[in-house]
Amino acid sequence: MYSGLSTLTANDFYRNLVRELGAEPAYKKPDNFRIIQEEITRLSVEKRKTPVIIIDEANYINNAILNDLKILFNFEMDSRDRAAVLLAGLPKLNATLNLGVHEPLRQRIVMNYNLDSISKEEGRYYISEKLKGAGCNQTIFEDAAIEAILNAADGTPRLINKFCNTSMLIGDSNKANFITTDIVMQAISDCELG
Repeated sequence: MYSGLSTLTANDFYRNLVRELGAEPAYKKPDNFRIIQEEITRLSVEKRKTPVIIIDEANYINNAILNDLKILFNFEMDSRDRAAVLLAGLPKLNATLNLGVHEPLRQRIVMNYNLDSISKEEGRYYISEKLKGAGCNQTIFEDAAIEAILNAADGTPRLINKFCNTSMLIGDSNKANFITTDIVMQAISDCELG
């Protein structure tokens, strides 16, 4: 189950999770808690499936939800893991989880992985592979243009994508044969303006 709805109120978050588990949500939070645990137990015991719950943009998640997660997924005094919960988010998520109030939840985290910025060499390879994946086998970007993109993105793949896409749109509208540094600088400026 995947949820990108991390800015919901606690009860709306649980109602959404109940729906994702295939059950009918209740009005009250304790009832939704119970339904979630019952559905996870049913999937785990009866169907022999381990539900994987992915919460994207978890850096925005409500502290009340983080406080409840340690209880919600606590089955049989922690002797069994009936579900896997993946919290994906920006570095702010680590800072939030490192607060003392979240120590019990942090102790239950089995694995923590941080995706660091990619190097310029990795960035060049990343752009090349994305272009190949789109069926492009010719040179689109001048070397200096790629360098400008990588400098502006500071190793963040999402920004590399954004700057490349915007550069190609500008290049196409200008009927350019290659993406130049000037086009990239215009693209970066357009992206920063929103």
